Amino acid sequence: MSNDKKSLENVLILQGGGSLGAFGCGVYKALAKNNINVNILAGTSIGAVNAAIIAGSSRNDDDNKPEKVLEEFWLELGENFTDLESPFSSPFLWSSLSSSLFTNYYSFLLSNIPMIENYYSNLKSLLSFYSSAFYGNDAMFLPRWRSTFSANNNNNNNNNNNSDFSNPSKWTYLYDNSPLEKTLDKYIDYEKLTPTGKPNGRLIITAVNVLTAEPLTFDSSKIKITSKHILASSGYPFYFLPWTEIEKGVYGWDGGLLSNTPLREVIDASPVNNKQIFLVENYPKNIDKLPENIPDVLHRARDIVFSDKTMHNIQMAKVITRYLQFIDELYQIIDKNVDKEKIDKEKLRKINLKYNKFCCEHGAEIKKIFYITRSEDHHHHMYENADFSLATIKDSIKQGEIKTNEALANLEN
Repeated sequence: MSNDKKSLENVLILQGGGSLGAFGCGVYKALAKNNINVNILAGTSIGAVNAAIIAGSSRNDDDNKPEKVLEEFWLELGENFTDLESPFSSPFLWSSLSSSLFTNYYSFLLSNIPMIENYYSNLKSLLSFYSSAFYGNDAMFLPRWRSTFSANNNNNNNNNNNSDFSNPSKWTYLYDNSPLEKTLDKYIDYEKLTPTGKPNGRLIITAVNVLTAEPLTFDSSKIKITSKHILASSGYPFYFLPWTEIEKGVYGWDGGLLSNTPLREVIDASPVNNKQIFLVENYPKNIDKLPENIPDVLHRARDIVFSDKTMHNIQMAKVITRYLQFIDELYQIIDKNVDKEKIDKEKLRKINLKYNKFCCEHGAEIKKIFYITRSEDHHHHMYENADFSLATIKDSIKQGEIKTNEALANLEN
C-alpha cells in the first residue's frame, strides 16, 4: 500500500509536569481555535489528566467545548490554591511544625533553597511550593496532616496501608490523590472512554507497573479507561503520591518514570495511519548557557530527566517506513511480472501473509512534528511545577496559546 494514500492523523502528545500541565491546556485551546481536529490524545501524569478530560468531556455543545471544559478544570485547581504571603505567616504551618513529624520534613525543604532569597520570582515560586506541600489542593491532593485526610481515606481505593496512619514508618505516600478522582468526575464521562464510546479523540495514557517496572499502556479503543488508570498514570512517587491498584495484583505509578513523552506508545497503537504530531514540551531540551550555581544545576538536571527523548523513535520510524516502502515496491514488481503458476502455492500464500502483515498493517510515517515548548524566564529554581496559584495557571495557559499560534504561523510561512 502506498504510504501517500494512508490517512493522516493529528496527534497531541502531552507531557507530565504537575502544574506545568496548564501550558498544555493553552496548547489545546489554540489548536481548537485553529480548527485542528485531534484524532489521538496521548499523555502521562498531568498530561494523562489533560488528555482524559479532552477525550472524555461530556459537555460538547457550542458553549462547552472540550477546550473550555479543560480550562474550567485548571481554573478550579487555581481557585483551590491557598496563597501564602510568607512561609512563616500561617498558624497552620506553625502548629504543624510543632509536631516532631514535620520537623525533619521542614528541615529538608529549607536545605534545598540556598540563595533564593535574592530572587523575587524564586521566592514567589517557593511560597507556592510551600502552599502545595503543606496545604495540598482540595481539588487535587491532600497531605496526611490535613484533618480531611482521614475522612477521604475511608473511601480511598488505592490500598496504600491506610490503616497505618499512626505509624509513619509504614507509610508509602504522603499525599492522598482521591480529591483528583472526585474532581475529574465533574469533567469526564467515562462511558465515552470505551471502544464504542465515541470520545473526542482516541485516548492513550501510560503508567508503569510498580512490581515489574514494565510499561502499562491504556488505550480507549481497546479498554474502558477509568479514574483508576488516570490516578495510576499521575501517581508520581517522588512527589510522595500513591500507586493505584488498576486490577487485581497490578499496581501503577506515574508513566513519567519510564518516559515523559508517550510517542512510541502512539506509534505502537496506531501503526498504519500517517501522523502529524503536536508535542507539548513542559521541560525544555535546550538552554542558552550553562548553569551558574547549584540551584541552576538541579533545575537543569530535572529538565533533562523529564525532557523529550523521542528523537531516536522518530528516526527509527522513518527508517522502517522507508524499508516498508521498498518492500512494497519490490512486491508490486514481482506481483505484476512473475508467473504465479511457477511458484509453490504455499510459499506464495506465506509471502502474501508477510506482505500484508509488514506493509499493510504497519508503515505509519510521521509527516510533520511540531515542538511546542514552554519557555522559562528564570532557570534557577525547581518549584514551578508545584505552583498552582491562579495567576500562574492563567499565565501558563496563555503562554501555551501563544506558543502554539507561533508554531502554526511558522507552518503557514
